[in-house]
Amino acid sequence: MMHFEPKKSDRIRNDLARGKRGRKRWFLVGGIFLVTVGLVAYLTFSSKQVDLSVEDPAATQSSSEEAPHQAIEGEVEQKSSLFQSLAEKNIPVEWINLIVSKLKPHVDFRKIKGGTYRIITDVKGQLVKFVFEPGPTEIYEIEKDSQGYTAQRKEVPLDFYLTEVEGEIRSSLFEAMEKIGEGDQLVIAFAEILAWEIDFYKDIREGDRFRLVVEKVYKGEQFIQYGTIHGVEYRGKDGSIRGIEYRGEYYDESGASLRKAFLKSPLRFNRISSRFSRARKHPILGGLRPHLGVDYAAAVGTPIWAVADGTVFSCRWNGGFGKQVVLRHPNGYQTYYGHLSRYGRGIKKGARVKQKQIIGYVGSTGLSTGPHLDYRLVRDGRFKNPLKEIFPAGQPVRRREMDAYQRRRDEVVEWLQT
Repeated sequence: MMHFEPKKSDRIRNDLARGKRGRKRWFLVGGIFLVTVGLVAYLTFSSKQVDLSVEDPAATQSSSEEAPHQAIEGEVEQKSSLFQSLAEKNIPVEWINLIVSKLKPHVDFRKIKGGTYRIITDVKGQLVKFVFEPGPTEIYEIEKDSQGYTAQRKEVPLDFYLTEVEGEIRSSLFEAMEKIGEGDQLVIAFAEILAWEIDFYKDIREGDRFRLVVEKVYKGEQFIQYGTIHGVEYRGKDGSIRGIEYRGEYYDESGASLRKAFLKSPLRFNRISSRFSRARKHPILGGLRPHLGVDYAAAVGTPIWAVADGTVFSCRWNGGFGKQVVLRHPNGYQTYYGHLSRYGRGIKKGARVKQKQIIGYVGSTGLSTGPHLDYRLVRDGRFKNPLKEIFPAGQPVRRREMDAYQRRRDEVVEWLQT
């Protein structure tokens, strides 16, 4: 079998022809690949662009409704002011002046002891609403309308519940109230009702029982405060006493006032460190000397109350008594308060004082071995034992109101007995 071998020139031409055809095939394949990749990229990019541009109509409507309003929230710290707090938030001065001027007819800024606020603006950054809450039951709003800005106090819906509270004394009234989940405000209110009958710092004993009917105020589920105490009862080994609320005052079951002309004690004390005596060994000077008062040991700075309405007879340094206040009361009574660290606000000779007004603070000035109050009582020029003196009672229920009082009394007693 014979084989044919082409000429060299023919081989070269054939090789060139095959090379051109090969290059054409590669160009064609490469072009198709590039076109395919480009098409995929275009379709992918186009798909993403379409997805991003499509919005849920409901979402669009919701966004358009919420977008115009923006809120700035803040808090007024104690010992600060609303003006200062707003300034610290970089609120424009003209806004602050507007807010303060609109609230001024409604708010006594001198009595504000904190609170929260919220500023609401529109998309243009203009003030449209301001809400100020000094407390949970006190809310003020400033809103912009066609006439400008107006301020008003908002009504806060509150719920009142009549509640019976009872407990047993173990160590103190505070401890007993805390054990049953009640707050200090209720302890103080309860003690003040019976302050003329019971000295809760020395008269109570373990095993004594108490009961009261009180309103509790709620804002939704949030406890806000205690309301009116309608009736109280205290049972001890020496007897029992009830107090009935009637027209803002408290009376016993017969209609006699629980309020006396004088308080049982002039402060909340830790203990009686020295009692009334005609012959007591003086702790500093030595020897037997009369101690015509009662020493109440208490921490420095403990507030001291006026035991009754009266007038400041003197307010000065008085030798061994140190800083001393003397009050003159009706019916020939005077009271003396010695060893004070400082005087109460507005206490000066000639000033009038009300019962339980703070007239000074416990100290250890003058001849004193430690912080205490030297309390003395004078009636018709003679020193009397404050712990044994029987003071005049307050005004009883008026005779013409006795029928109404007795109906009220029976209702409250029934509550206390259930």
